[in-house]
Amino acid sequence: MADIKYYDVILKPVITEKSMELLSEKKYTFLVNPDANKIMIREAVEKMFDGAKVKKVNTMNQRGKNKRRGYTVGRTDAVKKAIVTLTEDSKDIEFFEGI
Repeated sequence: MADIKYYDVILKPVITEKSMELLSEKKYTFLVNPDANKIMIREAVEKMFDGAKVKKVNTMNQRGKNKRRGYTVGRTDAVKKAIVTLTEDSKDIEFFEGI
């Protein structure tokens, strides 16, 4: 496995209705590098966002969807999502403040 730095772990936030409802419970959803594990995700969140203390990390792998264009059949890229739960005394992540 290649050496993954903390800034390469989190790719982008997931902004959906369900993920916005989870913000009230201090749960944040991110797309992460498929090779990253829970420990790497925890360290990346705590380093990238000041005052964030991670309580728990849940991960899920999503297979790519089957797509077809004429006779050509393929599959979209697979992604890995992480739902990060912060502790009660940690600061909120400012990226999600205005949404």
